[in-house]
Amino acid sequence: MIAAFALAALLQQSPMPSVAPDGVFRSRGYGLVMVRAGQDIRVYHEAGGACWPDPDGEDLKDSFAAVVPVADGIGLTEAHDDQASIYVFDRLPALPPACEHPDSSDRAAVLAVSDLMQAYYPGFEARKIDFQARRREVLGRLSQTPAPSQAFAAAADLLSGLDDAHIELSAEIEGRAQDLQVSSGRTLDAVNARSEPRAERAWLGAWREGVLQTILDGEGHAVANNRVFWGVRDGVGYLAIVTMGGFDAEDAASTEALEAALDEAMVAFNGAKAVIVDVSNNRGGYDSVSRLIASRFADQPRVAYTKRGWGSGVAPQVVEVRPSDRPGYHGPVWLLTSDITVSAGETFSQMMTVLPNVTHAGTRTRGAFSDQSPVVLANGWRFAMPMELYADPQGHPLEGRGLTPQVRIDLYPEGDLDHGHAKAVKALMRRLSH
Repeated sequence: MIAAFALAALLQQSPMPSVAPDGVFRSRGYGLVMVRAGQDIRVYHEAGGACWPDPDGEDLKDSFAAVVPVADGIGLTEAHDDQASIYVFDRLPALPPACEHPDSSDRAAVLAVSDLMQAYYPGFEARKIDFQARRREVLGRLSQTPAPSQAFAAAADLLSGLDDAHIELSAEIEGRAQDLQVSSGRTLDAVNARSEPRAERAWLGAWREGVLQTILDGEGHAVANNRVFWGVRDGVGYLAIVTMGGFDAEDAASTEALEAALDEAMVAFNGAKAVIVDVSNNRGGYDSVSRLIASRFADQPRVAYTKRGWGSGVAPQVVEVRPSDRPGYHGPVWLLTSDITVSAGETFSQMMTVLPNVTHAGTRTRGAFSDQSPVVLANGWRFAMPMELYADPQGHPLEGRGLTPQVRIDLYPEGDLDHGHAKAVKALMRRLSH
């Protein structure tokens, strides 16, 4: 996922971005080396003294398609989004020699995970992890030629206990798929601990039923590929968004169905006493979608947060929430979050909390804001991690901390996981209707 950002901190006033130049470039932060020749792009990862090619590098072409002016270096971004992420690169005379001779051993993969985390992970302080000590202990017992299962276990030990939704590690070891297990938060962990088959699917069915039948009394709308639920009851609007993407079953990035749904909902919300915006079951997606939805509630541009690549030395980029020119609602809004709310669900929540008409209620979000940076290791293992620090407009870090509501409402109580959400939201709706 590539998040979207306002460029105020780095950009000068300029015309549309120009085409990205050919050459060899090294990123500031992110551990990337890129070789571009016309439409062809090769991406390498650097960690410690190692360098290796990424077979999926072509997928990043759009993210580095255009050049924008920055204070120094070369700013590369998407070509058609004036709030897209900027990655600052420096030109190199040639491809670093290490990139020509990658080490594809499993031991090298463990070292790469360690070096990438050491250089670019922003969340150790918030999570109170002494990674230096952990690194010494794990690497100290790693043999020169570990068995694949031993190497994977060592990499997993490096990442254990971080409880970061944006850390992933997967591999095929001796013909079997191996995946690092990261907590999904209290609520989903409790759901998935149930003995029934497909426990989370059954729980989602109960959640949907609660929204449509209890909260909206059977008169709500489930639209945009069942990612958007909305309705109006007793003069109070309700809008639930469960992902920031996937609104079209054929095109996950398309927003056409979302925009149409929001247009209809916002017209219906006109004159409402209040609107409840529920992202308490939002699993994330595209930050550009978060920005689009938040714009329907904004009356003027406001700084929502900043972000910078960890260890990049680059000035933070500023993200704004800007008003939409399509139908919106600017009356009282209640934003609902929980420990399920994560990633683009959290960037949306942060955008909403800077609006003066919004009251934040529910429970604290997961604290996984950063874009997830994917890395294919030289031995074929797939690794992903956050490499950015997000901060609120006052400069307070958000990564690893999450957003704490002004009003606590336990939307998913342990004793009533299936129905507690609908009951709590219905009670809030009754309160707001009077």
